[in-house]
Amino acid sequence: MATLVGMPRMRLKFPSFSPFLGQSYRGPRTISLFNKARTFSVSASSSPQDQVRVRFAPSPTGNLHVGGARTALFNYLFARSNGGKFVLRIEDTDLERSTKESEEAVLQDLSWLGLDWDEGPSVDGDYGPYRQSERNSLYKQYSEKLLESGYVYRCFCTNEELEKMKEIAKLKQLPPVYTGKWASATDKEVQEELEKGTPYTYRFRVPKEGSLKINDLIRGEVSWNLDTLGDFVIMRSNGQPVYNFCVTVDDATMAISHVIRAEEHLPNTLRQALIYKALGFPMPYFAHVSLILAPDRSKLSKRHGATSVGQFREMGYLPQAMVNYLALLGWGDGTDNEFFTLDQLVEKFSIGRVNKSGAIFDNTKLRWMNGQHLQALPSEELKKRVGEQWKSTGILTESEGSFVEDAFELLKDGIYLVPEADKGLSDLLSYPLHATLTSPEAKPLLEDYLSEFSTSLVAAYDSGEILAALEEGHAGWKNWVKSFGKSLKRKGKSLFMPLRVLLTGKFHGPDMGASVLLLHKAAKDGVVTPKTEFVLLDERFNKLRQVDWEALTKDQPLLETASTG
Repeated sequence: MATLVGMPRMRLKFPSFSPFLGQSYRGPRTISLFNKARTFSVSASSSPQDQVRVRFAPSPTGNLHVGGARTALFNYLFARSNGGKFVLRIEDTDLERSTKESEEAVLQDLSWLGLDWDEGPSVDGDYGPYRQSERNSLYKQYSEKLLESGYVYRCFCTNEELEKMKEIAKLKQLPPVYTGKWASATDKEVQEELEKGTPYTYRFRVPKEGSLKINDLIRGEVSWNLDTLGDFVIMRSNGQPVYNFCVTVDDATMAISHVIRAEEHLPNTLRQALIYKALGFPMPYFAHVSLILAPDRSKLSKRHGATSVGQFREMGYLPQAMVNYLALLGWGDGTDNEFFTLDQLVEKFSIGRVNKSGAIFDNTKLRWMNGQHLQALPSEELKKRVGEQWKSTGILTESEGSFVEDAFELLKDGIYLVPEADKGLSDLLSYPLHATLTSPEAKPLLEDYLSEFSTSLVAAYDSGEILAALEEGHAGWKNWVKSFGKSLKRKGKSLFMPLRVLLTGKFHGPDMGASVLLLHKAAKDGVVTPKTEFVLLDERFNKLRQVDWEALTKDQPLLETASTG
């Protein structure tokens, strides 16, 4: 809702939209427009809209930023939760920067997120066309209407004259507003310039006094004084409409009831409100969403890493995880719950619970959220995705089978992004013994007679008892470990830590027994590709035989033969 208050010479009332979502009705809106010798009156001619209609209006000049995606999501959720319409409009009037490729990428990203639109490109509706570049005749029609009614005038100022006005205003420490040179020109003066073919713009007459107040659905009451604005251009000299004019005409003629957009558009509201009133259109409700901030609380930008929906898609993020996370950037349902499907968000969403403070974009939280949604997938679906990932990246020769099933079961809990499954499996197949034994963390282990432990382990392998145990599966391996521990009078950490280090080459990792069994299976099945740095059990024990334990205990480097591990 908005109130535009001007000089008391004339005061007209306009009917407001009927309330939405518990928005209380605060009485009719008023307007008074006064400019020196002339008083301009307007009246609302459009009927109040009963149906919620919102729009997302991206410019096809680049990729869909996560901030834009969240704005689209909030519009979508608001429409769906209120039985309304979600309209997609392409704002492509920037002919130099707009490209068909960018438009297609934006549409693809929105579709990937599951934000299907009710009207827009490829979806017919009653308010098309839905690209601004196809609506020029409409802008021309309404600009001529404003010219005929006196709300705008032709301005023949040159760029040099406009720059001089700005310089004078700067010296006087005044806002850089247009001083209105052509606002009071006579018909004769205008006609002379037209006959000379002088280029001109259309400028909107701004009342010299008064203010605008809006009751923003997120930010509360916001107001501006009209004397800070100055007469502004709505049509350029090349006949192209200016952004604020296009947006107002489009929102009004598309019967948009609620304008939900980023807070950086808040200053545009003053110009748009004046155009609404001059054309006799009822004002929509406004809701300005806070910016998405980087961890350092600056505006999120490319220097902070991935910022576009397409980038996150390529990194392996799930659309449902992106939607869930974006919804939580400034909104919550009032509980501690953070896991939502799109349908659940539609059910829970309320514009009244959107926070006006900036939201921090946390990549760690997003990654965690993606892991939650991965684990929520049916196990077979997730296994299929992971298996296909391992094969497509050349780690395995097959995407399914017993090895894939066992590897998936062992590693699935540590997968937050499907592409990360590559690292999990590669780490398991590798054997970084040299780096592990020469690390500071290895010192207590070395001092606990690791060399003697290794000798006994190599002997057990050479005797064939380890391989025999592995052939018997988990039960056979478990029995062998118990027996081996008894022979060394070790149990618990003093048994399992040296076993892990000597067999896997690492201090930490998934279940040791399952890992060793999987290594044995990989060697038998031959499913690991040659390019993968897979170290077979035979090779691991060869490396153990070559370790110079005496050099290690004296803090000396390993022998060259062992350093390749």
